[in-house]
Amino acid sequence: QVQLVESGGGLVQAGGSLTLSCAASRWIGRINVMGWYRQPPGKQRELVATIASDGSTNYADSITDRFTISRDNIKNTVYLQMNSLKPEDTAVYYCNVRLRYSQNEFWGQGTQVTVSS
Repeated sequence: QVQLVESGGGLVQAGGSLTLSCAASRWIGRINVMGWYRQPPGKQRELVATIASDGSTNYADSITDRFTISRDNIKNTVYLQMNSLKPEDTAVYYCNVRLRYSQNEFWGQGTQVTVSS
């Protein structure tokens, strides 16, 4: 079973910062898109940001200019730098990887981010 291992979540005061990371537990193939999604309490999962193999990025409107997604292709790792955090950013954050060719998709286990006011 493929595993994406996430880390970096925690509790932070509003206005603070956190950086999430997610790495594949083993080689899984050539990766196309890597991204982050989140699920606030009582809400459905939503897009946060994605980054493609060419470096192009896509961000949700709610976090534009506060979060930055990046990737390390050697380590198959994706990062999410989160600045100016707000209470509404509180959610379980999930990383996502989609492979080239097969379009197989994999999800991380989720990491909790809690932002206090």
